[in-house]
Amino acid sequence: MRRREFIAAIGSAAVAWPLAAQQSGKVPRVGILSPAADESAASLVAFRKAIRDLGYVGDVTIILDFRLSNGNLDVLSELALQLVRVPVAVIVTDTTSATQAAASATRTIPIVMAASGGDPVALGWAASLNKPGGNVTGMLLLSLPLAAKRLQLLKYAFPAITRVTVLFNPTSAVGPPGLRATEQAAKLLGIAINPIAVGSPDELRALQPASLAVSDGLTVIADGMFWNNRAVIITLASAARIPAIYPEREYADDGGLIAYGANVPDHFRQAAGYVDRILRGEKAGDLPINASSKLDFVVNLRAARALGLAISPDFQSSANDLIE
Repeated sequence: MRRREFIAAIGSAAVAWPLAAQQSGKVPRVGILSPAADESAASLVAFRKAIRDLGYVGDVTIILDFRLSNGNLDVLSELALQLVRVPVAVIVTDTTSATQAAASATRTIPIVMAASGGDPVALGWAASLNKPGGNVTGMLLLSLPLAAKRLQLLKYAFPAITRVTVLFNPTSAVGPPGLRATEQAAKLLGIAINPIAVGSPDELRALQPASLAVSDGLTVIADGMFWNNRAVIITLASAARIPAIYPEREYADDGGLIAYGANVPDHFRQAAGYVDRILRGEKAGDLPINASSKLDFVVNLRAARALGLAISPDFQSSANDLIE
């Protein structure tokens, strides 16, 4: 970059540089705590872009410090402590487990939930959604209602289903509650549940198609480790020859049959706005916690044809995206 262009870029970026940072001469450092495998994840790419769109220049007016666990939830606590020791100005969390790790590591550094499915009030992170009062704010995924809705959609798509396998992570904050929400929905629908608890990538890879084939369908409770290993789950469901519904659109993009859930990249874009407001001086405890506003409902018709499954035109028309 030419010297004149560089100076112009710095000048325009200074508009977005928080006043406190300009006065102290320090570039604010924002930590991103996530179970993602690498920074190429769509949600993290969306966050970077949103930060740029707000006028920040990476490594010039803001430093993004990614701490990624590659699906290993056990190391999130240590990664959170690393960010606290830096210290960062704000921690952005991806998944309930990451928020839990960050909230346990600090009560003072602002925490912005980009994609959390746990109830922040019940978990003790906030006094209320409208006025959190502590150091945690951000976006909720509404994981439990969406888990129940996924089972309803699977039954709607395939009315003959009577038994469904539920894949959940017993070590995550959302896994057991998500299973309970699905079980409650199953009672109303007259469906029997076959729960399978999987707490690590090794356990997931050890699963056999036969363990899923005892059911007529599969639903997956949202989990960062599952997301990172979604190809394994999609392959299992395909080998078991059963219809499956997943919590994020990336499953459908990668060959899964149906996906229904919050648009996580959109959550990260909104999280960038929270970060900007905090860096400009607002308190996390004064910023309301908001819920999912944009949902993905994707049907992969190629996957349906490969499984020999017929999906009604009515069901297809209710989706907001078809993969043909």
